[in-house]
Amino acid sequence: MNFLYNLLISAFNALLPIIGLISPKLTLFAKGRRTVFEVLAKSINKEDKVIWFHCASLGEYEQGVPVMEEVKKKYPTHILLVTFFSPSGYEVKKNSTLADVIVYLPIDTKANASRFVKLVNPQLAIFVKYEFWPNYLKKLKSNDIPIAIISATFRKDQAFFKWYGGFMRSALKTVDHFFVQDTTSQQLLNQVGFDNVTISGDTRFDRVSHQIEMDNQVDFISEFIGDRLCIVIGSSWSEDEEVFIDFVNQASDDLCFIIAPHEIKENGVQALKKKLKHKTVLFSEKEGKKMSEYKVFIMNTIGYLSRVYSYGDIAYVGGAMGTSGLHNILEPATFGIPIIIGKNFEKFREAKQLQKLAGLFSVANATEFTNILNKLIDNKKFRQQTGMISGHFINSNTGATNRIVKYLIEKIDKF
Repeated sequence: MNFLYNLLISAFNALLPIIGLISPKLTLFAKGRRTVFEVLAKSINKEDKVIWFHCASLGEYEQGVPVMEEVKKKYPTHILLVTFFSPSGYEVKKNSTLADVIVYLPIDTKANASRFVKLVNPQLAIFVKYEFWPNYLKKLKSNDIPIAIISATFRKDQAFFKWYGGFMRSALKTVDHFFVQDTTSQQLLNQVGFDNVTISGDTRFDRVSHQIEMDNQVDFISEFIGDRLCIVIGSSWSEDEEVFIDFVNQASDDLCFIIAPHEIKENGVQALKKKLKHKTVLFSEKEGKKMSEYKVFIMNTIGYLSRVYSYGDIAYVGGAMGTSGLHNILEPATFGIPIIIGKNFEKFREAKQLQKLAGLFSVANATEFTNILNKLIDNKKFRQQTGMISGHFINSNTGATNRIVKYLIEKIDKF
């Protein structure tokens, strides 16, 4: 299996320039990796002390941020290196000031892993939630570099826990410590011989809990809402639009809507606007407009959604009506508002938990969406109680960052 893996991964690496021609996203995937070693050589000196965080994509990065922030506070002179596998993470965060160096992770060939570890020589390697690259893990281990996995979740259908999963389990043996989100993950690891496991929880709860302490005031949003009840539709896709468009078009004057589409390309935003019958304004055209005259505000920009949720009375979070994956429900939950999502959320532990607590509602179609939304709008007590459940859910699940950072500090100080 080891031979086959290395054969396939080397072939993939060799074909990367051709693969990059298939789509714009794959172009970024391939092009972004061309200069990684050059950037590392220029950015990191032999005498530098480096702490390396690897994140598959944007979601994992957000999970890692609370830990990165605490590590950076403790070790301000260390180089904080962040790598991404996916363009959807790297392209959004490549200019972040939190890390000192941000690059794509070169494909997991033996040669790349050896060259990368030699250039970076981190004091500690932290992998966030997912992605276990065997050649990188084994190279780190052979160089006596501690490895931690944080905010991890494991499922019984993963290869690690199958009869044929010996190769992947051998990669896990390189890890010094696993910080997992739940008991199920701990038990799965225990069953295959791993006892170096701590249930720390999910660092995203710490991440979003800090948002409520920040200044979330946005003048043009305040002007837009006025004294109307505000429904925020965050990270929506076309499948979500099929659910909410009719409701928005038939809504009464005492309601207003802020829609933040996941994709903000011009053609998609204009197509959404055409479906809306009420007076609608885009973020890109708000200057000089009297915002209170509009009923729908489309946020065709990024960077505002967390603050927008602070203005919401009810939130619909997109992604689960189709197959793209549910987006972050914790951001609206931290502001203590009820949450509605689509039907496909089985792999999202936090959504399942909040649904059981009755702070979140899943809908399968436009009729179900309309029914629960009308109930939340018409029954203020029900809306407030549901929101309180969401807020308490966040507050009762914080603390993962402190548990993880305490361990990381011990490892770094020993290096």
